[in-house]
Amino acid sequence: MESREQNYGLSAQPEPGRESVGPRAVEEDHAGQDQTGQDQTGYRAIEDEAAGRGSVAMGTREERTWSVLSHLSGFLNIFTLFLGPVAALIVWLIYRDRSSKVAFNALQSAAYQGAWLAILGIGWALTILLTFVLIGFLLIPAMMILTVVPFAHMGYAAYKVSKEGEYRYPIVADLIENR
Repeated sequence: MESREQNYGLSAQPEPGRESVGPRAVEEDHAGQDQTGQDQTGYRAIEDEAAGRGSVAMGTREERTWSVLSHLSGFLNIFTLFLGPVAALIVWLIYRDRSSKVAFNALQSAAYQGAWLAILGIGWALTILLTFVLIGFLLIPAMMILTVVPFAHMGYAAYKVSKEGEYRYPIVADLIENR
């Protein structure tokens, strides 16, 4: 298997009118305070990025945090029915220029959630339609179990990312890499 760097939403060309400075680390001293004694940890880097002076490099811990959150965004579907993939896409939009790892995790989470929402929507619609013919009553327990599967899998993915730093959904990850 050949090793190649993936580009998930990154472009080789800088935006017009913006000079590319490149990634830079957050400047902080040992105590996280400036010379006046005020806590300034990371604020200068955030201000520089907001002003368009380049992107800030992400640390491993921050990458893992956002990757885990993108997988856990699927649990929003319990309350909203559809905002899980939207939240994962928002994470992808925000972090695609800063970390290809976070971008990959967020994009595969959004695609996985979208696929499961479609599968469950069709499954429940068929179950409800077949309930009028009395066959659907037999499908209700199966659909209830099938509804829990993606939440368990997304929880497992979040756990694996938090411990090992990487998780690939079986089919979705390959589809994203081959796009």
